[in-house]
Amino acid sequence: MTGMALRGALARSLWTLLVAGCTVGPDFRPPERVMPAAWRQPRVAGLSDAPPTDADWWKTFGDPLLTRLVDQALAQNLDLRAQLARLSAARALRGVAAADGWPSVDGRANYEDRRESRNTPFGAFIPRTSIHTVAADAVWELDLWGRVRRGVEAAERDLGAREADLAGARLSVAAEVVSTYVDLRAAQRRLRIAQANLSLQQQTLTLVRSRLNAGLVAERDVAQAATNVESTRARLPTLETAALQAQHRLAVLLGRAPAELPSTLNEPGELPRLPVSVAVGVPADLLRRRPDVRAAEWRLAAEVARIGVAEAERYPRLSLGGTLGLSANALKDVFTDGSDLSVFGPSLRWNLFDGGRLRNRIRSLEASAEAAQIDWERTVLLALEEAENAFVRFVREQARRTALGRAAAQAARAVELARTQYRTGLTDFQAVIDSERTVATVQDELVGSDAAVATSMVAIFKALGGGVVQGPDDKKVRADAPAPDRAKR
Repeated sequence: MTGMALRGALARSLWTLLVAGCTVGPDFRPPERVMPAAWRQPRVAGLSDAPPTDADWWKTFGDPLLTRLVDQALAQNLDLRAQLARLSAARALRGVAAADGWPSVDGRANYEDRRESRNTPFGAFIPRTSIHTVAADAVWELDLWGRVRRGVEAAERDLGAREADLAGARLSVAAEVVSTYVDLRAAQRRLRIAQANLSLQQQTLTLVRSRLNAGLVAERDVAQAATNVESTRARLPTLETAALQAQHRLAVLLGRAPAELPSTLNEPGELPRLPVSVAVGVPADLLRRRPDVRAAEWRLAAEVARIGVAEAERYPRLSLGGTLGLSANALKDVFTDGSDLSVFGPSLRWNLFDGGRLRNRIRSLEASAEAAQIDWERTVLLALEEAENAFVRFVREQARRTALGRAAAQAARAVELARTQYRTGLTDFQAVIDSERTVATVQDELVGSDAAVATSMVAIFKALGGGVVQGPDDKKVRADAPAPDRAKR
């Protein structure tokens, strides 16, 4: 190799080193935590150990109207639109961080009229001067230590956290729409049951009055029957209010005023049909599926990247700068031959003393990263708690609903027997009153339990994450590995 070729190779290597540099600060490692091998709640009918996969979980309820409502809410909900705006802001900030890696070019035009003081040694010899200048100034900081690259990393991870927040908001809105829809259908069904019981109680009141007119019963029986009727009638406004409030809530979730809600929801409907089985997987799946867990991981990654930004401030900053332009004493000569000017040269800036500002800033960022790590661990524990609680409510409420179903059947039978025996004189009227009150109460509780089973299943879907959200690292987080030394450099 000739001497010229060797010098050229060395120059190219030096240039590559200057441009590429190195990246200081800690590299992010996805956090890890030992997760339980299985859920505490044993599997029962309706839950399976298969890994959850269905993102559009609300469609499993088999209710076309409910599906349309959720789809409309996901497109029009104001909270989601606000999250989208925040996501756009994060995306723009990522562009701001990336722009620091490009040269900055400023154009300028200026006029300077200068006259030296006569009381200086050369003031009497330097005439008054006027300078007209048109120029472009450029500066490019070489990212030797990765300050810009770490800044871009932090902005990208903030963007990832916003995307996870949006996914979490979508999940919450969908869950609230389904739960509110269940509340609406439950209120409508309870209202129908109360109206049916009111009709039966009115028939009983008519029967008692006819027996009073025949002299077969005392007036007290009529008063008791009338009390029963009016007590049931008094419940109707409360149930109507619950149904209307659920409709109003649905309207707001859809981004509409209550008066703009579709009239189809005024028509009574049945509770959504529960899916045959829900795949719940294993606890480790939450680390991959839960949007809040992934958002916490993204925020931890952003805090780690910001440590690198601060670390790079401790090293020299090399910039290349220059100016190209035109300058002349007279404005008419600016664009003539000989008026061109140029300046080019590197500059080096290195902070030698700042009273410990940078050192303490790095310590502050390391503490923030540690706090973000703790926040991630807390989010994981809360996710496990939410999932376990949802399983417990679902299983226990199913048992309660089964018992209430048997009780409702027996209560209806008791009403029939009490009325028959009352007509034949085998029992007093108090037995009829008690049985009618019991059947009304048990039937109402049964509807409430049906709704509670449905909402607990919604809670299961929500606790499981409702879909996969991308995180800072595509690698699946191991469930049996110790937490890494994140701050190690």
